[in-house]
Amino acid sequence: MSEGPTADTSWLESMPEVYDRCLGLAIFAPYAAELALRASAVPHGRVLELAAGTGIVTAGLVEALPDAEITATDLNQAMVAYASARTPGPTWEVADAQALSYADDSFDLVVCQFGVMFLPDRIGAYRGVRRVLAPGGSFLFNVWDTLESHEVESAVIDTMAELFPDDPPDFLRRVPHGYADPSRLRADVQAAGLTLADLDRVQLTGKAPSAAVLAEGYCLGTPLRFELQERGDLADLVPRVTKALTRRLGDGLIEGEMSAYVVRAVAPA
Repeated sequence: MSEGPTADTSWLESMPEVYDRCLGLAIFAPYAAELALRASAVPHGRVLELAAGTGIVTAGLVEALPDAEITATDLNQAMVAYASARTPGPTWEVADAQALSYADDSFDLVVCQFGVMFLPDRIGAYRGVRRVLAPGGSFLFNVWDTLESHEVESAVIDTMAELFPDDPPDFLRRVPHGYADPSRLRADVQAAGLTLADLDRVQLTGKAPSAAVLAEGYCLGTPLRFELQERGDLADLVPRVTKALTRRLGDGLIEGEMSAYVVRAVAPA
């Protein structure tokens, strides 16, 4: 059953641009390239992307899979509107990963970058993916490893604890990094009737021009924004976060190690 967008899954119309500009290249592009390369190595004539966001992976899929028919989806209309303009070519649709309306056996490959952590019923969603996959088709997705393995987001969480010691915002720990358990990943995939083919821990380096850019991205371009709004005015809080984050990460170019689990599951043949 779909529950619709919540504070953890919603993006206002202004957020996709900030998210893409401030965090796209720094955090998500390295894994998008890695995921697109993996997609090119499996059957991919008909591709469905879930939780496509601003189209960072979509652009990689368009380049890596020039002959594929790509349908890119996201739960949020604001994301679809932004991403469809950013990456024309695929069929863009608003769709709920937990309530897929596509026919059985519609796709050879389903791709989802850093989206399954947001799903309240992951096993149910994986069953839906299994249904729309053709026999032997692949479900390729990734999830963040623990918060401690992500240098930038660890610094953001430490900054939140410094600025709000009595009630620190915990979105990053609770949602993006809340599924960092290989045993749980394996069990959920198998419970949905899929076969686990690959489960790899991949460590990459993210780069951002400054801590100020990262602060803007996390504070204004992710659901952390809603937790901050409960604690004060964003016009006041963003400069404070920027100052505290700069103390931790330094001035100028930021380079941070980060790790994620990359999963390929296969539908029954």
